[in-house]
Amino acid sequence: MLYSLLYEQLSRHISAFRLFRYITFRTAFASLTALFLCIVLGPWLIHRLREFQIGQYIREEGPKSHQKKAGTPTMGGVLIIISIVVPTVLWADLRNAYVWTAVVSLLGYGWIGFLDDYAKVTRRRNLGITGRRKLAYQFLIGFAITSLLLVLRAYGDFSTAMNIPFLKQYKPSLLIQSLLGNPWTYVLGVAPFCILVSLIVVFMSNAVNLTDGLDGLAIGLMVIAAGALTMLTYAGGHATMADYLQLARNPRTSELTIFCGSMTGASLGFLWYNSHPAEIFMGDVGALGLGGAMAVVAVLIKQEVLLLFIGGIFILEAVSVILQVGSFKLRHGKRIFKMAPLHHHFEALGWTESKIIARFWIAGLVLALFALTTLKLR
Repeated sequence: MLYSLLYEQLSRHISAFRLFRYITFRTAFASLTALFLCIVLGPWLIHRLREFQIGQYIREEGPKSHQKKAGTPTMGGVLIIISIVVPTVLWADLRNAYVWTAVVSLLGYGWIGFLDDYAKVTRRRNLGITGRRKLAYQFLIGFAITSLLLVLRAYGDFSTAMNIPFLKQYKPSLLIQSLLGNPWTYVLGVAPFCILVSLIVVFMSNAVNLTDGLDGLAIGLMVIAAGALTMLTYAGGHATMADYLQLARNPRTSELTIFCGSMTGASLGFLWYNSHPAEIFMGDVGALGLGGAMAVVAVLIKQEVLLLFIGGIFILEAVSVILQVGSFKLRHGKRIFKMAPLHHHFEALGWTESKIIARFWIAGLVLALFALTTLKLR
């Protein structure tokens, strides 16, 4: 919106507005706008949530130290989403389909989280929409996103090949090319792509949600992950950097840098109120939305493999839950961890909440830096 006004219209008359053509300049403004919105609107939202008694329910089987958090305002993810969408609309080129794909994924998974949070609040217990129903919604949006990507591919604006770290020449396609020419077999040809991308997006949205169990843990890791994605989107859309790092350049991903910058700024702003002791929780509306958007951005810039490192802690948290549930069912009640997700295991070992958060942030930062390092080691 402002990009069109300030650069495309006013820069013809005022040369200073030509600065707004630069991605770095607009990304910085988007990040600051998101941070400002979060910090300014935070107190108002916290007050309104308390006024409507929209508080967090704490499970009795969880850590006893968490019982004192009961009643803390939740659904703060609404603030995060607003603080991402508004700067993106203001500073990005809205003719870019990649930007809208990322925004739709954020809003779509955020809406699922909102339905779940609203159900929990109205029922006054930790029971939202059923797990099967939630997964059905998540996969529905996941398949809708993959359908959009296939449309972009048809117009030559998207590639289904994957980038593999350390193997610059090996870029396997997620489509079965031999089946694409026939309309009767087309669905089978695109099925691997649709299934894999949907699984990635659904898994990451739930992984962030499972990680959101300690004050500031998930949102702090999201600052790191969004920051890494900001660098990756910029490098992939920059001609010189893409050539130097031997990346498959796609100039359309450049505008995603603004979305990722907004996500970084909004996460930082929310951390201001979510840090220990938290004044507000993001709830499923924030966790599912952020996780889904993070995964979709990784797919758009063809860095699905690097997502394993950028979102490494989120993945470990989700895997710990899968292993715990699997062990309990297959080994007749025996557990691998004292408690799952993984951060609760360390709480059960006697680690303080602040120590767990700080150490998980450090581990997340190391993994994100390693992901960025692989760009040159190809």
